[in-house]
Amino acid sequence: MKLLLDQNLSYRLLARLEPLFPGSSQIHRVGMEHADDTVIWRFARENGFSIVTKDSDFYERSMVHGFPPQVIWLKCGNVSSPHVEEILVRSLDAISSFLQEKKAACLEIY
Repeated sequence: MKLLLDQNLSYRLLARLEPLFPGSSQIHRVGMEHADDTVIWRFARENGFSIVTKDSDFYERSMVHGFPPQVIWLKCGNVSSPHVEEILVRSLDAISSFLQEKKAACLEIY
């Protein structure tokens, strides 16, 4: 259950998320900060990542292409990284269930 944080999410979140989701990374950490969504989507699918984003782009792509990869869409607006961390940690059970069951393409978290 590896997470790939979109470029709009700080790599600093990985310190807290890594123990919960081993092998997780962030777009900049994998050298894809200038890649388009198609390339990121393919990378996530080929490397077993689920994409975590605040943008609707990957949600829309998941509605067209299905999964993998699964998408976790954070619908929290423009909030601080600590707030995003709190949301992700608070939603750990929902995220884990979503990723294990593989019954849906996208999980929306508020």
